[in-house]
Amino acid sequence: MDLIQPWVLVPGALAAAAVLGLALHRARRAHDDAAPVAHGERLASLPSYQRLVRRERAWLAVVVLAALTVAGALLAAAARPALTSAQRPEQRSRDIMLCLDASGSMSRADAAIVDVFASMVRDFRGERIGMTVFDASGIQVFPLTDDYAYIEEQLARAEEAFDRRGGDPAFFEGTQAGHGTSLIGDGLAACVQDFPRLDTEQRSRSIVFSTDNYLAGTPVFTLPEAADLAASKGVRVYALNPADFGSPSAEDEALELRRAAESTGGQYFPLRSPRAARTIIGEIQATESAATKGPARGLVADRPDLPLGIALAAGAVLAVGLARIRS
Repeated sequence: MDLIQPWVLVPGALAAAAVLGLALHRARRAHDDAAPVAHGERLASLPSYQRLVRRERAWLAVVVLAALTVAGALLAAAARPALTSAQRPEQRSRDIMLCLDASGSMSRADAAIVDVFASMVRDFRGERIGMTVFDASGIQVFPLTDDYAYIEEQLARAEEAFDRRGGDPAFFEGTQAGHGTSLIGDGLAACVQDFPRLDTEQRSRSIVFSTDNYLAGTPVFTLPEAADLAASKGVRVYALNPADFGSPSAEDEALELRRAAESTGGQYFPLRSPRAARTIIGEIQATESAATKGPARGLVADRPDLPLGIALAAGAVLAVGLARIRS
């Protein structure tokens, strides 16, 4: 058992010592001021008188001891005795990574997806959200976090940038560092690798993957290879394709994207309305969340019951002793 306010003991002990010294001083003065009585030694030698003196001294000792016990117990209670422990509570949460193709053809679709997520953030409970954008290379906008105020701030910044309304010009900085544009497989692989502790921590992990799958360049990872990487890490991919309107010219890209998403255990959606993003969130939240250990938290439980119980018992003894002395 620990004391939360041990400093209280020092001034408390000094105050108790001062009160005890004052009481002894007053008792000494009372003895010095006593009036002498002739032949008092004869009275003091009587057996009955000696019994009364012994009883009086015994009850005085009880009163003093009880008073000291009350003072000490109350002082200990004022110092706040407490039991301290550390616990790591179990958390059940999901990780969701927004993985958005930042090429020019995707701007309006990405803005719609970000707007949907921004409207749903306040309804999340325990989910961690992150965002990575890619074109020739993938850049992490913000890491996985459950700080929803920060997420809303970043999503607002992203929506403004995708809308091309004079948003933060640094938002897309770094996405053109590779060779070519819309390197779809590399973008998905970068998003997979942005999940922390992939090989050491079991969590429910999902990627919301927004792309039209129009490749323009030579990626390190093909889309099927990136999907295999996601599947091997236990990451589900939910693909949103704004270019899937049933056109034969986009059929091959749509089919490849569908196969890649479904190979990870995820799903594929043509982005024909913003409701597609809400459907994906519902699918992700329907999956079983992973149980993990949260950060260690210190627990403090005040336990004044013992010193207060001692003070109550000693107070009862003190009351009896004072009554006996006065009788």
